[in-house]
Amino acid sequence: MMYPALLNFQIGELKKLAKAPKPILLTLFSNWIIAPLVTAFLAYYFLEGKDQLIIALILLGSSPCTAIVIVWGSMAKGNQEQNVIITSINTITIMFLYAPVVVLLTGIQGIMIDRYELFLSVLVFIGLPMLAGFVSKKLLVKSKGNEWFENIYKAFVGKIAMVALLITLIVLFALNGKVLIENPQEMLLVSIPLLIGFAIVVGFNVLMTKLFNLKYKEAVITVLIGSSSHFEIAIGLYGLGSQAALGTTMGLFWEVPIMLALVYLSKYFRKIKFWKD
Repeated sequence: MMYPALLNFQIGELKKLAKAPKPILLTLFSNWIIAPLVTAFLAYYFLEGKDQLIIALILLGSSPCTAIVIVWGSMAKGNQEQNVIITSINTITIMFLYAPVVVLLTGIQGIMIDRYELFLSVLVFIGLPMLAGFVSKKLLVKSKGNEWFENIYKAFVGKIAMVALLITLIVLFALNGKVLIENPQEMLLVSIPLLIGFAIVVGFNVLMTKLFNLKYKEAVITVLIGSSSHFEIAIGLYGLGSQAALGTTMGLFWEVPIMLALVYLSKYFRKIKFWKD
């Protein structure tokens, strides 16, 4: 699922940051400041004494999305060039910022976390797909040409990405089915801070894009990326069937419909000219 998205990773795109810094900086601020702090505060408040659930929410809140936002951005007809730039930046920043932010936010409450396992999960779920995407792109462009890579290979792999995402969702819920069914109270309990957190972060991003007078195509990408997260790492850290996996699975359970709703809400905002067109 991650490999197709990371084929969009382009270091050369980062130089465009200087040309249009406002939406990119707003997204990074939301991803690395607002979302982690809001999620950690809500987790501490609602989940006191349930350390694995707290960690699951912190892992979610501290991880900007790098994969499916390409799909959300396309559905919302946003600025896909900006989408690629921000996901490229997120890919780099996760490698360096994710583990320290998680360790800091868990350490505030004295919750212990295996730093080695956390770093290994980042390498597995971000580092390896990024390396595979970089190497395969270099080799394929050299042997087949850039036009073939962009128009044929990426289009084909993009279709696989959607199938891979659906399979990931099915397998994730199936393998975590037992822990979900046996812990309905935890499912409900963890959903409260998740939903409140989504509402706060989405509301913040919508407000900021309006205050900074962004146009629709830039605003919608800023809101979508700034409000989504990366769910795989918590499962890799604690394993399927764990309380942390339950929390992460519920995060995914709510994120998909919320992001879909946000796509259609954004289109409505465009229709009523909430953002400039």
